[in-house]
Amino acid sequence: MDLKKTEAPVSTITIDKDLVDAPTDNIYEAISIIAKRANQINTEIKKELIEKLEEFATYNDSLEEVFENKEQIEVSKFYERLPKPHAIAVKEWLDGKIYYRDTNADS
Repeated sequence: MDLKKTEAPVSTITIDKDLVDAPTDNIYEAISIIAKRANQINTEIKKELIEKLEEFATYNDSLEEVFENKEQIEVSKFYERLPKPHAIAVKEWLDGKIYYRDTNADS
């Protein structure tokens, strides 16, 4: 997932309920699908952030020393400025990029 190219809004916006529940005809099911995708996105972002921060990790026996690494701070600031996972998930849902299926209808 390329986070730099996401078009999700950084701030909160109002979305028409009819647009959200149009694919499923059930607002609760739509929100459940969006929430599951937001959890997936959050896990991906967290994993990516931890991997990048591990590159800058310095291990010392002394707990009193604190090192400020400018690259580490920049990486952290980049991830803080990203849209929130739920905003990315809603954008993907409205764009029709989330695959889902009704398991009750399949059986």
